[in-house]
Amino acid sequence: MSGSLLISVDLLKLRSPSVSGLSLKQVSYFSQCLVTVSPDNLPDIRCFLQEHFAELTIYLDVRQLRSLDDVVDLLNVGATKALVTSTQFEVLAQEPAITAPRLVIAISPNGSQTDVQKLKQILSEQPKWKTTDLAFEDVEGIDHADTFFAELGTNPGDGDQVLYFTASEGDYSTRALRKYPGASLIVPSEKLTADVSNDGSFILVTQLFLTGATPDQSTGLFATTVVDERGVALGLVWSSQESISEALRTGTGVYQSRKRGLWHKGASSGDTQDLISVGFDCDKDCLIFRVRQKGRGFCHRGIKSCWGPVTGLSKLEETLQSRKRDAPDGSYTARLFNDSKLLSAKIKEEADELCQATSKRDIAAEAADLFYFALTKCVSAGVSLGDIERDLDLKSLKVKRRKGDAKPQYVENPKSNPTLNGDSGVGHANGDAKITLNADEKEIVKEAASVPKSKEDDAGLQNGRIRMTRYSATQTSSTNVLKTALQRPSQKSNEMIMSLVNPIISDVRSHGDSAILKYTHKFEKATSLKSPVINAPFPESLMQLPPETIEAINVSYNNIFRFHSAQKESAPLSVETMPGVVCSRFSRPIEKVGLYVPGGTAVLPSTALMLGVPAMAAGCKTIVLASPPRSDGTVTPEIVYIAHKVGASSIVLAGGAQAVAALAYGTESITKVDKILGPGNQFVTAAKMIVSNDTTASVSIDMPAGPSEVLVIADKTANPAFVASDLLSQAEHGTDSQVILIAVDLSEDELSAIETELDRQANALPRVDIVRGAISHSITISVSSVAEALHWSNYYAPEHLILQVDDASTLLPSIQNAGSVFIGPWTPESVGDYSAGVNHSLPTYGYARQYSGVNLASFTKHITSSELTREGLRNVGPAVEELAKVEGLEAHRRAVSLRMEMIEKDG
Repeated sequence: MSGSLLISVDLLKLRSPSVSGLSLKQVSYFSQCLVTVSPDNLPDIRCFLQEHFAELTIYLDVRQLRSLDDVVDLLNVGATKALVTSTQFEVLAQEPAITAPRLVIAISPNGSQTDVQKLKQILSEQPKWKTTDLAFEDVEGIDHADTFFAELGTNPGDGDQVLYFTASEGDYSTRALRKYPGASLIVPSEKLTADVSNDGSFILVTQLFLTGATPDQSTGLFATTVVDERGVALGLVWSSQESISEALRTGTGVYQSRKRGLWHKGASSGDTQDLISVGFDCDKDCLIFRVRQKGRGFCHRGIKSCWGPVTGLSKLEETLQSRKRDAPDGSYTARLFNDSKLLSAKIKEEADELCQATSKRDIAAEAADLFYFALTKCVSAGVSLGDIERDLDLKSLKVKRRKGDAKPQYVENPKSNPTLNGDSGVGHANGDAKITLNADEKEIVKEAASVPKSKEDDAGLQNGRIRMTRYSATQTSSTNVLKTALQRPSQKSNEMIMSLVNPIISDVRSHGDSAILKYTHKFEKATSLKSPVINAPFPESLMQLPPETIEAINVSYNNIFRFHSAQKESAPLSVETMPGVVCSRFSRPIEKVGLYVPGGTAVLPSTALMLGVPAMAAGCKTIVLASPPRSDGTVTPEIVYIAHKVGASSIVLAGGAQAVAALAYGTESITKVDKILGPGNQFVTAAKMIVSNDTTASVSIDMPAGPSEVLVIADKTANPAFVASDLLSQAEHGTDSQVILIAVDLSEDELSAIETELDRQANALPRVDIVRGAISHSITISVSSVAEALHWSNYYAPEHLILQVDDASTLLPSIQNAGSVFIGPWTPESVGDYSAGVNHSLPTYGYARQYSGVNLASFTKHITSSELTREGLRNVGPAVEELAKVEGLEAHRRAVSLRMEMIEKDG
């Protein structure tokens, strides 16, 4: 479907309360629009593409963009065409995935000679670009086009080539379309109206739309084909300028009856239509109305199409939608709609049979079966064939392709099972989650981001510098843009992780110590290890440390103990809720706790302190640490020394899911615990979630864990070097970490100073490649006020929140969601990680909205008690009896009434 209008839109103006000209909905009726992109509104454009791809063909004017990578990215995420300069075209023409239909070359009146020379050279070397669309600007565009084609030596509109002309007034528009049939006019939405009664200050959009169209000679009406969302023909009608205007005004199917005037389809029958778009056929002698048909259908006979019943997939969709509305109870279709497990099993069964089919007939039959069950799932979820086709259209626009290998569970005879290293990463909140494979195997679970693969890899770089992507709250027309930007990096497939972790847990439950040793030998290469546990008292030989390390541990230990001990309740809570009714609450330590300390290639004594010291302060009777050993079978002496100081009873020499399983279920030599606390990678987190949901394990966990993160709020008083260092302190944890800077009223120079520091400091770090991986999905948001900064901080709910603003402590009452807050310029997040006294085991991935970080209460439980006198039961008893009666729990009621009768009997 083609059209003669390409309506340019200004997103900020369209979203203002008072829209001048056409609304975005009205623009969508012409099925395509042009939006100008700049470096400042780039995030907004990406969001616009995601939100409106389904109803609009979106052209982007990218001439202001300096980075051609941004142009390619926009084409990849849904832009149909990019309007480019001749210079941009020169470079993009070298991209093998970009084809002529994806670009429109803007021909500048001031540089047409240069444009001609560039195009001549490119066309001589690559003739495939001969059909690339061209756009001519200003009121001289028509004459300019004549001269341009004469100099270029080609015919205008060759093949599939479309010419675009900027229209400023009606007469020019008419001349352009008559001069170049098949051309399109670029008109700003604010200059157009669908209101036929306008005072002339706007251009009537239907007048422009119909320019160059061929009406019926006898009636002056326009032949119109009506089609559904998928382009299936429903009927043939007539249209006039008046009926089209009315359709645009009402958003419904309105046509012109040759006998009765305007015809609002379905006004009497109820078979109405929602207008989707209008356009023309290739010769502009037939209109096309795309509608969403309601009721029985378009035809007066009560069927969908005047050309008879639909067939194939359309018929199947129609049947399934009908069955969903009114499937007979007990029918197979009703079972499929109501039993998601049955439906999923049938889809897998039919997919497998299709894979095994070999003959043409069998393949067609099995594919039909698969289509049936797949479309049943779609209809069940409210997904239409139109939705599927739009997604296919979006995929067809991709210019960047993934490798496309199958997931390992679908590959026959994989060489070996992947190796789950429980703690191959580093960092206080978590390690880098990865799957280690044999040298000749490829990674099968992708990181959220990765370190640069080569010198040419630009991960985390912008114009050659390590820099976070900028967003501006003041220049962003939709809050959805910032919400999208603040999404955490995607994590690994939950299904994949669970499929790897579950067998390990089952193995440990069944085989105990031998399973633990098997996995420790395999993952940690500690093949000399004979026992999976070290019991207290721990030998002095395992705690040999330099004096300065011992001193650092002791200082941290004392501060953490002092802060957490102060959290103890001074006395049990006791309240007389009414005369004679006393309710109380008192705390008790959890008896047995398991503390998971990531290890392997990293030494993390701080995590052992953050978990062990509060456990000791709470009075837990049995403290069991678990940490993967080194390849020689020993645990780092720092962890052994801390285990000794906190009074741990044992150290389990294992990591990953196997360690979690050992703590949850116990083995011959490992004590079963009541609660498991501590960070880890995704395998550790998955194992903790699995065992906590298993009632036979009877074990709880502290909180879900995700990649490490920090959010820094900085104003004009902030030191750029301090801000950059705080961001980098979390970025170095792992490539899936995320760091956010919210800049309050900072100028371009002030923002650049922070970015310069970040680039300088990052390049001096030994883990700069990991930093770049994290920076690639980290962002800066510019806001105008501290209040706005706090709004977005509370929305994000960061693990660590750093306030580098004037009078920072006054902001604490406004902070609703954060794991831990670091106040002022002299409080780097690092002090919380190690020695200040607060805990660094904190909720990540937005869980700060509902979880607290580890604290003394994490190692205790509360018990309530109630004690009633005779008077108390007399006071509260009637209420209890009545509520028990309402709930139909007679035994509950009698437990009170028996006592009440005795009280009344005794007087």
